[in-house]
Amino acid sequence: MPLTFRKSFRILPGVRLNINKKSWSITTGGKNGPRHTRSSTGRRTTSMDLPGPFGWRHTTRSRRTSGH
Repeated sequence: MPLTFRKSFRILPGVRLNINKKSWSITTGGKNGPRHTRSSTGRRTTSMDLPGPFGWRHTTRSRRTSGH
């Protein structure tokens, strides 16, 4: 079984910094509304907890462009 590295820090109320081996991300919101996550790899995720066994998640991957 491979070892993984993942760490999450609360930097402000409602804002978390998530770090893993290949990237980092910032998550805002949560508790009573949607949660928005932006990753250093360009991935943007919006998710929201719904009652019961359901959940809702929408992921959009943005292509990073070079500065040319």
